Formats: sequence, C-alpha cells, structure tokens
Amino acid sequence: MMNDTPPPTYSIQQVSAQTGVPASTLRYYEDIGLLDAVRRAANGHRRYGEADLRRITLIKRLRLTGMSIEAMCAFIALYRGGASTARQRRAILLAHRQQVQARVDELCEMLAFIDMKIGMYEAEERTHDEYEVSAVG
Repeated sequence: MMNDTPPPTYSIQQVSAQTGVPASTLRYYEDIGLLDAVRRAANGHRRYGEADLRRITLIKRLRLTGMSIEAMCAFIALYRGGASTARQRRAILLAHRQQVQARVDELCEMLAFIDMKIGMYEAEERTHDEYEVSAVG
C-alpha cells in the first residue's frame, strides 16, 4: 500500500521560527536566487518544503563562516549545475576555508595576547597583595 500523504510544508513564519532567519531575509534570499522559487499555496502564501529547509541551513552555515552573499550566490548557482560543477564548488570552499583559517589564526593570536595581559595583571595583583600584607604586618 502506497503512502499518499503529501510531504509536510511550512509557512514563512514557521520556517523563520524554526531557522532563526527573519521572514524578510527569506524573501530576500529567494529574490536573489539563493533559494529556489518557493512553492505557493492556492492563496499565494509561500510553502517551504524539506529541501528548502536544508538549503536555508546551508546558507546559514555559510553566512556564519563569513562567506559573502556574492560567493554564496556563485556557489548555489554551481550547485544547481549538479555533479559536473563539483570541482568549482570545491575550489570555492577551499578558498573560503583559507580565509576562515586566517581569521581563526588571527583570533588565536588575539587570545594569546589577552592571556598574556591577564597573566601580567594576576602577577601585579599578587605583588600588590604581598605589599599590602607586608605593610600591615
């Protein structure tokens, strides 16, 4: 027996609540082509499917890495081209990975600087506390 239940769909408000992406941003992503044209209900309201949710998750993750909208558009356009574009998509991600790694390295340097300053202030506090104890005693 076949299951004739249609796959679930979600309103723009439901998708926004589920993904944390504002409805206005979802519409913008559709307008610029990051999202495929979203199916519409009979009343004209957008109805997102599971594939749309997966694409939104991908877009969110790429944005969190600092990928530009332009680079994401290029990546998604290639993605639509299928397996024949795998080499170009990999090249985009490799270049982006290098940029992210450079930012991580920079953040590690900043953390090392902050740790060094914390250590200096801890030593200064100990010296001050020792002086206070010896001055009282």
